Amino acid sequence: MKKISMVASLLLLGSSVAMADSASVKEAFANGKTSGDITVYSESKDLAVGTDTGFTAGSIGLSYETDSVKGFSAKVGFRGNTEITEKNNGDYRATLTNDSAITEAHIKYTYDKATIIAGRQEIGLEWLGDYNDAVVAVLDYIPNTSLVMGYTNRQAEIDLDTNNSFTETTKDGAYVVDAKFSGIENVELNPYYYSAPKVADFYGFKASYDVDMFGVTAHYAASNEDVATTKDGDIYNLEGRLNIAGVSFALGYVATDKTGGVGSISAWGDSINPMDDGTNVYGTDAKTTYGTIGYTIGSLGLSALYSDTDYGTNSNTDELNLIANYSFTDELSANITYVDYDDTATANDYDKLFASVTYAF
Repeated sequence: MKKISMVASLLLLGSSVAMADSASVKEAFANGKTSGDITVYSESKDLAVGTDTGFTAGSIGLSYETDSVKGFSAKVGFRGNTEITEKNNGDYRATLTNDSAITEAHIKYTYDKATIIAGRQEIGLEWLGDYNDAVVAVLDYIPNTSLVMGYTNRQAEIDLDTNNSFTETTKDGAYVVDAKFSGIENVELNPYYYSAPKVADFYGFKASYDVDMFGVTAHYAASNEDVATTKDGDIYNLEGRLNIAGVSFALGYVATDKTGGVGSISAWGDSINPMDDGTNVYGTDAKTTYGTIGYTIGSLGLSALYSDTDYGTNSNTDELNLIANYSFTDELSANITYVDYDDTATANDYDKLFASVTYAF
């Protein structure tokens, strides 16, 4: 399932607004900030084949970050969830493996135009996402360029609808170098390189152009696999965007390698798949056409996404997402999403409805 982000996942892609240094560690803790959310989440899934499922859960996210002292600061966060109701015995646990998890526990050091974060943290790069036990450096010394270098050892997806344990994606972890250049007006260039020892190396380049009324993106990535049983993979994505009278439109195309799919590229996270499910977008010889439309009126946001994926040998998936968001106040909001998933293999078809009400502080 595509992650439902509760916090800004692009934390590591730029420097935060610096807080004034405290004079001592004691003062840094006293001047720290607490944030979090209290959420009720519910989902219901109607299967074409098999037993329908559903549950409702309560979820609490809480984090505390100290003020900085001599450039150092620390942050700790957790998420806990508990079953309220379930349609069948085991539905809640089948989706939420754990009832609680420490999501963040790291130390950050900032000096001049460099920031280093060591420990458990949320990362939001092209192919590295979710929560990671990692060391990441963000360097802004080159004009109009943000350079991110990092190493991740373990990962976990933790959110309203997922609470997994931290595990090693690969035995020796993965290294990443990611650069974003914005020195050309309205243009962002993003080359990157990942290396997972004894597993794969992969690289890519993303270019975007955006003005008020329209935008375009071209993105390509390819892998060199080290494991004999895994074929090299690649993926490219083309997308055009248009904004007219407050209505946003997007049309895109994604294609993967005919024999290797994306290889190991999506093992640590992804950002191309626009759908809630999109199971086959990264499959072998997959070709996906997708479109989106969105409109915001006052505190209400409405959007619709549709994708058609041809994959494998004469296989096809159609997916429709309908989403509504409403902000009652700055702190209180609600979300409801409907998913209609149809596959050539009818046994995989389902309809899903999930909703949440969140109080953030």
